[in-house]
Amino acid sequence: MPFIEESDLLDLHKDIDKAQIINERLLDQIKYKNKDLRKIKLQRNILLGFVGLFVIGTLAITSFTAGLSSKQSFDNQSNVLVSIDSLDVIKARIDNLRDQNEELSLVREFYLAKEFLNKEKIYSVQVKSFVENNVTLASEALTNTLFVKTNPFYAYSLGNFETLEEAQKFRKQLVQMGFQDAFVASYQDGQRVKIEDPY
Repeated sequence: MPFIEESDLLDLHKDIDKAQIINERLLDQIKYKNKDLRKIKLQRNILLGFVGLFVIGTLAITSFTAGLSSKQSFDNQSNVLVSIDSLDVIKARIDNLRDQNEELSLVREFYLAKEFLNKEKIYSVQVKSFVENNVTLASEALTNTLFVKTNPFYAYSLGNFETLEEAQKFRKQLVQMGFQDAFVASYQDGQRVKIEDPY
């Protein structure tokens, strides 16, 4: 097994703590953005309702005044131009809201992908286990690490793979790097399901 200096381990702990804080902040931002997304969707729907009513009202007024004298027709053309300008402003606002909605959708997709990893069966390569949980090697912010309690041990695994073959290839690379005891395990709902065949 590779040897880690105590100063390197302390630096690693500091980095992990920082990563945990960053992860908590990102999750808070995701929750905040999801609330904003719901508000923006509601505002968009209300705005679309008003735009629809405005367009219908404009068409009704235009239809009503179309049969009047030529002087009134000229006035109607001016009103239609003003209405068209107003519609352009509303269309620009709708486009802006659509862009914001796309940005928030990306944040939501990231959050849903993280939830998906917890629900689906994944494969990971366990490199170390500890009797006590007094050493934190992984953070929730590091999406390619697992730190799972497997009674009476705490298992530390690297990589989140959809297939067993991918995990086995990664295990071979870790063995070549000096992690001779590394093995592949499957996980689901944050718990180890079984130890897989390493070959």
